[in-house]
Amino acid sequence: MLGFGPTSGPVEQFLVALIGGLLIANILLVQVAIAGPWAKRKITAVFWGKIGPNRIGPYGLLIIVADAIRFLSKEIIIPKGADRPAFDLAPILLPAVAILGFAVIPIGNGLQLADPETGLVFVFAVASIASIALVMGGYASNNKYSMMGALRAVAMNIAYEIPLVVTGVSVVLFTGTLRMSEIVAAQTHPLLTVANVTVPSWYGFVNPLAFVLFLVTSLSEVGRNPFDTAEAPTEIVAGYMTEYSGVLFVLLYLGEFLHIFLGGAIIATIFLGGPTAPISTLEFVPGIVWFFAKVWAYFLFTQWARVSIPRLRIDQVIAIGWKGLLVISFANLLLTAIIVGVVA
Repeated sequence: MLGFGPTSGPVEQFLVALIGGLLIANILLVQVAIAGPWAKRKITAVFWGKIGPNRIGPYGLLIIVADAIRFLSKEIIIPKGADRPAFDLAPILLPAVAILGFAVIPIGNGLQLADPETGLVFVFAVASIASIALVMGGYASNNKYSMMGALRAVAMNIAYEIPLVVTGVSVVLFTGTLRMSEIVAAQTHPLLTVANVTVPSWYGFVNPLAFVLFLVTSLSEVGRNPFDTAEAPTEIVAGYMTEYSGVLFVLLYLGEFLHIFLGGAIIATIFLGGPTAPISTLEFVPGIVWFFAKVWAYFLFTQWARVSIPRLRIDQVIAIGWKGLLVISFANLLLTAIIVGVVA
């Protein structure tokens, strides 16, 4: 963790926190800049048998710069009758809360801004604020399609946030703590040793049902198929972001991908050992490399879901959340409690 010495004063603590925050934010923004304009298109092209960006710069990488200039130079069009304060605030709030969520996540050896006792609760609470931003944008746009997307976002958030949190609680039953660093530390104990190669006790291995449940419910939280009905271009144009243009659209787009990375970071932390190596013989690789490798693996999974799974109707999405995932998540919680109680 980005810690402080025993004699550090408030000024030193503030400077270390500021530098650490800027470092982590810049690491995230660089990776999201690669993921959004370039990696997303390249991955989609592979699945669809196309080529993807290949004209601007080597391997098409300068499409990142071209897209940035293109969007930042576009005019910001404000709909007539829009609620201007909320309309402007929504695109700022969405990426801001995603970056804030990384404050309690250990992303490498010594790279963690804060480690409160309620770290897991904090990151869940911060991630859920994204729904408020979507509602603000949809309501403030004075557009029926935007408003419909906002209402869908609220319905989905209520239906999927509960099973997501309940599944996360099943991990807490194993660790007995909400502190993120201790959740990671609990997964460093050996689960299996074969030929001097030790496999750690990641909760993705220990409780695979919870891992799959969390993976599925997280797709709804990050707005990926089959749960992207808050945007649903074939039905409601682009949902909550229909009326956004120029730099405001860029901020919404940035926030969307930051939340995908935050979702991957949460999964990596509570199910995949955070920055720890998958086997003991690979521990020489820096923890931050393993952490972001897991986050990018989750990003690849979301892109696979986006291009491969058809979108569900909103009534089907809500039914799956309330009648399926909620019931299974509580069953998993009960089963986990029984196992922990017997083992303990």
